[in-house]
Amino acid sequence: MRRRFVIEAVMVATYGHLLVPSRPVEYIVPYSTIAELYDMKDGADPVMEDPSDDKHVKEKIGELIAFFEDPLNKKKIEKALQVPWRQSSPLLLNENIQFTVVHALDNAQYGELFDPIETEVLLSGMKLETPILSDQIEFQERLIEAEIPVQIYDIDDFEFAVEEGIEPEDMFEQRDL
Repeated sequence: MRRRFVIEAVMVATYGHLLVPSRPVEYIVPYSTIAELYDMKDGADPVMEDPSDDKHVKEKIGELIAFFEDPLNKKKIEKALQVPWRQSSPLLLNENIQFTVVHALDNAQYGELFDPIETEVLLSGMKLETPILSDQIEFQERLIEAEIPVQIYDIDDFEFAVEEGIEPEDMFEQRDL
């Protein structure tokens, strides 16, 4: 069984270990985070502090963009973009990794606490009842403080999330106690 996670596209490019999971993984990526890749790749602002790391990550971002622009993948993505909250058919990177692009929409429900990308990530996690993977401590803290009913893992806990994790139904049962 594949473990599913909602994640921003740039994090997949930034954290190489996400591309070599110990078991099959499905990354659910809000489309707006794919669009953000183009700005990051070509923008003047560095993605990473170290210049050599920045160059490497921008190369990986370019590879991820090329994957999403592959004609078959692009067609699947464009089909998903026709209807709000539609998910693309699986985009297979390899035998252990597949991507699903979701046409998430920021409904301004959490607009004061979260930026539009964060809102789409958290709404995708809630709507699809899928855990979120993030490296942004402040985002994680705001989710907890706002008591948003979504499961989140720090990128550093990726292996735990893949190997053991906490099933969404278990999380909700514990909250009801």
